[in-house]
Amino acid sequence: MKKFSKSSKLEGVSYDVRGPVLEEADRMQEEGISILKLNTGNPAPFGFEAPNEIVRDLIMNVRESEGYSDSKGIFSARKAIEQYYQLQKFPDVTINDIYTGNGVSELITMCMQGLCNNGDEVLVPMPDYPLWTASISLAGGKPVHYICDEQADWNPDIEDIKAKVTSKTKAIVIINPNNPTGAVYPKEVLQQIVEVAREHDLIIFSDEIYDRLVMDDYVHVPIATLAPDRFVVTLGGLSKSHRVAGFRVGWMVLSGDKSNVKDYIEGLNMLSSMRLCSNVLSQQIVQTALGGYQSSDELLLPGGRIYEQREFIYKAINDIPGLSAVKPKAAFYIFPKIDIQRFNITNDEQFVLDFLHEHHILLVHGGGFNWQQPDHFRIVYLPNMEDLKTTAEKMTEFLASYRQK
Repeated sequence: MKKFSKSSKLEGVSYDVRGPVLEEADRMQEEGISILKLNTGNPAPFGFEAPNEIVRDLIMNVRESEGYSDSKGIFSARKAIEQYYQLQKFPDVTINDIYTGNGVSELITMCMQGLCNNGDEVLVPMPDYPLWTASISLAGGKPVHYICDEQADWNPDIEDIKAKVTSKTKAIVIINPNNPTGAVYPKEVLQQIVEVAREHDLIIFSDEIYDRLVMDDYVHVPIATLAPDRFVVTLGGLSKSHRVAGFRVGWMVLSGDKSNVKDYIEGLNMLSSMRLCSNVLSQQIVQTALGGYQSSDELLLPGGRIYEQREFIYKAINDIPGLSAVKPKAAFYIFPKIDIQRFNITNDEQFVLDFLHEHHILLVHGGGFNWQQPDHFRIVYLPNMEDLKTTAEKMTEFLASYRQK
């Protein structure tokens, strides 16, 4: 009998946020063990509900959403997205430059499938949201990871970026605000990235899904507003800011100088058409979501749930002997550093697996975000305060005697 194996295109492709450690957590759950899952930034399971007006829009538009839409999306959604970015002073954006997607994830894959020939290189931050690395690899490209410097608030290391540009480099990816570190890049760093793109004629892809989840008076600067002469693809959506991850509402915006990317845009149009359209019913909420009062704002201020939970986990992590963390400025992740000499850690995946087995709490190891040293892990701080306190207590207890064999 013929044996069927996975495609060779999947060699080197991984997504460890939902990888082997999650599989072990699921196995444990099937045995009746309760697991606190802190591996994904999914607001709904932790009691973050969508605004009522968003749900009402969904209900009211069911009958109008039974058929396919234009492959780029319905007019009202794309118009609202266009106006949202025009108000931010994105250069050269019209409704024809807006594509809706089933979340940003689908659009990341589409962008890379349309761009990469075998061996083409794309610069990606390290640590990164792993779908970028996986999508580049799946498209036949080569992800080249540049360092984000923990000692500099996790900002990109510009000299490392410059050192990694080659004749095969086609694009640079930034994730701002960043997952998994919570960093928000200052304007001067973004300007330097634009200069690198300008010097080497690179496309810029900017993942800005957390742009409305910034705290402490920090300001998110869209890189597209600094690069009118460059072709920039900006990705955003409602999954996090409006607590509707399951609705799968994402988009991408093409801005700047498009004179040398017309063929690439044709490819994006073709790929967009091939999947017919994104979820039409979910598109109906975009206009309401982007206009008027933003309910997420109150969560990000002192007294708000996300703010207070960020404050707690930051202090708690830094109070645990052997751990330290840079304070996140945005989103809802913290990326602690482990003193690996103290605990004899050589395998960060084993570290989170051991913690799962002993305390039934699921985390993601730093290697899951393509961080190359076994000295980090990510915590999602969306759970309520009691669960976060339990997590901190269990981690303190765990590390008091942990030594990796």
